Amino acid sequence: MGKTAPAARPANPRFSSGPCAKIPHFSLDMLADAALGRSHRAAVGKAKLAEAIDLTREVLDVPADYRIGIVPASDTGAVEMALWSLLGARKVEMLAWESFGEGWVTDVVKQLKLDAVVRKADYGKIVDFAQVDFDNDVVFTWNGTTSGVRVPNGDAIPADRAGLTICDATSAAFAMELPFDKLDVVTFSWQKVLGGEGAHGILILSPRAVERLESYTPAWPLPKIFRMTKGGKLIEGIFRGETINTPSMLCVEDYLVALKWAQSIGGRKALVARAEANARAVRDFIATRDWIADLAEDPATASTTSVCLKFTDPRIRDGAAFAKAVAKRLEKEGVALDAGAYRDAPPGLRIWCGSTVETADVAALMPWIEHAFEAEIAAQVEAA
Repeated sequence: MGKTAPAARPANPRFSSGPCAKIPHFSLDMLADAALGRSHRAAVGKAKLAEAIDLTREVLDVPADYRIGIVPASDTGAVEMALWSLLGARKVEMLAWESFGEGWVTDVVKQLKLDAVVRKADYGKIVDFAQVDFDNDVVFTWNGTTSGVRVPNGDAIPADRAGLTICDATSAAFAMELPFDKLDVVTFSWQKVLGGEGAHGILILSPRAVERLESYTPAWPLPKIFRMTKGGKLIEGIFRGETINTPSMLCVEDYLVALKWAQSIGGRKALVARAEANARAVRDFIATRDWIADLAEDPATASTTSVCLKFTDPRIRDGAAFAKAVAKRLEKEGVALDAGAYRDAPPGLRIWCGSTVETADVAALMPWIEHAFEAEIAAQVEAA
């Protein structure tokens, strides 16, 4: 690649934003206690699922009166269950500043056909929460996985709101502080911050969300996989581990292992601190370079998990091709896998800095990014 390559290399080059890096020192031997070949309705299966719910509550400090359910289809399934089951009772505001938030807008406006207020911000920015009417139901992502921006806190959400707040927190839960008193629905997937396996989601409901479920019936038909009530009452079994469809007991075991690791290092606060240290390692590096910058424009809203970067060197002729070439070089060197920007996002890199990533690996990656950048600039000059 031209100049001498950096001496240090990340011990773990996995910087994918999902599925994310497994917990440190993970091995398949850790899953030996999985209830394989057993029904999830058998005593052993129910116990595992109940333990996963209990540990989720403990690690995240979820209030005792909030329900936690394990649901199918990852975070997407959890969000869809909430949108299709809860919306339509009052006006809706949709907040979007990246591709997944845009997806929820499409579902609500084009599929549910609700006349929603839609507030959007460009990549790298966030909507003005002061403009939002929380007497309406409000749907938003806490962290923009594809844009590298997040809600800084819940201060703008009033405690006495009349509407529900529905929050897709899939790249925030376990890495950022979530103010559950301001959130009525929280969703995430196992394959994000804790590096679990895909296909399973978590749906957390406040008492206000449960009240809505039990008092309101949507105008549209609900598929079986979305139904959370029967006879006007919440199906409590869903929130005790009696999942709507069959879960993978291997994935459940993997989630339990990750949760116990989280407990062992100090729980939620330790997880948050790890992500913040990782993001700081990236931002300390780019602060001293004039050819790369944070996609997030305001440091107060900059993500600590999906850190999105853009190349700013004026010599770059084709931003998309250049960013892809840098990501390809990093992968070829085996120092960063899956580090390119999301396909719908502005060209650049996306470095996952979630809680399972080691700060030493992030720090070791930074000189490699500079090395790949310089090599690609040189190749561009040579091609000209």
